[in-house]
Amino acid sequence: MAGHFEATPGGGAAVALDEVEIAILRSLAVQLLELIGPGDQAADGDDPLAALFAEGPSEPPSDPALARLFPEAYGDEDTELRAASAEFRRFTENDLRTRKRDDALVVVRTLDALTPAGDGAAVLTLTADECRNWLGSLNDLRLTIGTRLEVSDDDGGEDGSLYRLPDSDPRKPMVMAYLWLGALQETLIETLMP
Repeated sequence: MAGHFEATPGGGAAVALDEVEIAILRSLAVQLLELIGPGDQAADGDDPLAALFAEGPSEPPSDPALARLFPEAYGDEDTELRAASAEFRRFTENDLRTRKRDDALVVVRTLDALTPAGDGAAVLTLTADECRNWLGSLNDLRLTIGTRLEVSDDDGGEDGSLYRLPDSDPRKPMVMAYLWLGALQETLIETLMP
């Protein structure tokens, strides 16, 4: 189980994590929460209908990582598509932000609930619902890190450029995190396959 998720009864999954892995995952999830930002406090008030009809932004985020997490719906080639994308964003981005925030919060809370053994290792056991939250958050973390690293479809491909970075390259720790998150994501997906 070390380093990869395994299926558990009831549709959940479990993975053994050491203290460093727990700290890294928690730190990345908290950074993701900070990037996404707080929820709309006005929409969280006493009126559930106000929250339902709250409008979000119509312009894409200027931060490339946020733009990757909240992409244009229809592209931006022509004026009509730009207008449709703005309208779509206005009515969907708040909900998408809430879902991404909720996913990251589940990651933080499940990690905080762990009780490491004397060696600092712990087994994280997730329910089926928590697995879905983790999958969403692992995907968001990889998209964010990949954007920051300017990873393209060609990176890590046949030439394996991501795998051959020298230790002196300042991107190396984030590349290692990116690849590790990908392995976690892949094994979690495998546990959820019928």
